[in-house]
Amino acid sequence: MKKQLLVASVLAAVGLMQAQAATLGDDKLSISGFGTLGVAKSNTDDAQFARYNQAVGVADSPRIGLDSNLGLQASYQFSNQLSGTVQVLTRKNTSPQFTTDLTWAFLKYKINDETSVRLGRVVLPAFLISDYQNVGYANTMMRPPIEMYGQAPIENVDGIDVNWQHGFGDTNVTVQAFVGKSRGKLFIPTGGGIVAKHQSPAAGFSISAERGPFTVRFGHVQGKIQSDGIVPINTLTSTLSGIGFTQLADDLTLKERKRIAFTSLGLTMDWNNIVLQSEYAQRRAKQAVYIPDTNAWYVMGGYRIGKVLPYFAHAQYKDAGSSVNVPAALAAVPPLNATVRGLLLSPEQSSNLVGVRWDFAKSMALKVQVDRVKPKTKGGSLIFTPTSFKDSVTVVGAAVDFVF
Repeated sequence: MKKQLLVASVLAAVGLMQAQAATLGDDKLSISGFGTLGVAKSNTDDAQFARYNQAVGVADSPRIGLDSNLGLQASYQFSNQLSGTVQVLTRKNTSPQFTTDLTWAFLKYKINDETSVRLGRVVLPAFLISDYQNVGYANTMMRPPIEMYGQAPIENVDGIDVNWQHGFGDTNVTVQAFVGKSRGKLFIPTGGGIVAKHQSPAAGFSISAERGPFTVRFGHVQGKIQSDGIVPINTLTSTLSGIGFTQLADDLTLKERKRIAFTSLGLTMDWNNIVLQSEYAQRRAKQAVYIPDTNAWYVMGGYRIGKVLPYFAHAQYKDAGSSVNVPAALAAVPPLNATVRGLLLSPEQSSNLVGVRWDFAKSMALKVQVDRVKPKTKGGSLIFTPTSFKDSVTVVGAAVDFVF
C-alpha cells in the first residue's frame, strides 16, 4: 500500500509540474524535481541497516523506505540580480513514516559575475556531494556511504553564505563561506529509539577546484551543538552529578553547547569512461563532550560501458579518541565506569559494495547494489543491534532514479 501511494505521489507531482509549465507561461519561474523509487532488504532480522538519522532501516524483508524520496524545487528570477529558490524533500528520516522537510529556502543576490550572496536555508557544505547527496540521479552509487555521511549530524543551516567563482586558466575555483544556525532532529537508536531536537550555531567554508575531468574539494565546518532531549545521556549525567562527579557530567552533556569540527577532502574524476570518487574526513570535538572523534574515508571506482556503469567501493570509519578525561576515581564504581568508558568509544565499521548503474532512458537510471557491511565495535552504523553485534550483514537494493 505504501509503495502504491509513493508511486501515485510521484506521478501526480510529474503531472502537476507539466500542467504548471504549460499554463504559467512565465520564463522567470522554473520548476523541477527529482526522486528515487527503491527497494532494499538485508539477510538478517538481528539488526537494521539505515541511512544516517533514519528511525527505521531494512532487515530480512523488502522495504521501500531506505532509499525512496521525492524532491520538488521552484526558483523565481525577480531581476537580473535577485532570485529565490525553495526545495522540499519527502523521505523517511527521523520518523518511521514518510515526512516532508524544507531543505532549501533562500534569496540569492548576484553582486557580479563572480560573487553572490544567499540569505535563508541552505545545505551545509560539509561533504564532497553535500549539495546533491539526496539526488540519486546525480550520484553513481545508490546512496552515500554511511561510514562517511553519518559523521556530521547537521544537514541544513539558516543564515547567510557568500559564493565566489573565478577561472584561473582552465581551472575553475569556487569558494563558499557561511554562518547561521541549524535546527533539526537527531534520531538516537537506543532501546526503541528516541528523537531529540537540536539547535546548533554553525560556520564554515569550502573550496573546490575543477579542471577538465577532475574536481577537488576541501571543506571545514564548526558547529556548537546543543540538545537537552537525549534521555540516556541526561540520565547518566544526573547519576554522575548525584555521586560527586560533577565535572565529568558537565563534560559529557549536550545540554550546553559544545563545539565540534568536521573537516573533509574529496576528489572526483570522470575521464575516458573511468569514474573515481573518494573522500576523507575527520570529526573532532573542540570541547569536552560524549561524542567521540572519528576518521572516515571511502573510495569508489567504476568503468562506463555505453550506458552501463559497474562500480565498486570500500568505506570505513574508526575511533580517533575522546575529548573527555575519565577520572581514575570512577573505577571505584565499576558499573558506571564501564558505562562511561563504553560511551566514549566510537562505533567502527567497514563496507564493501558492488553495483551497476544503467541509464536506460532520458533523465532516468536504474541501479542495483549489494553492500557487505562489517561492524567492528558497538554494532557499527547498524541500528537496533544486540549487545556486541559483530556479524557481517549483506544488503541488496534496486532503485530507479529520475529528474524532471
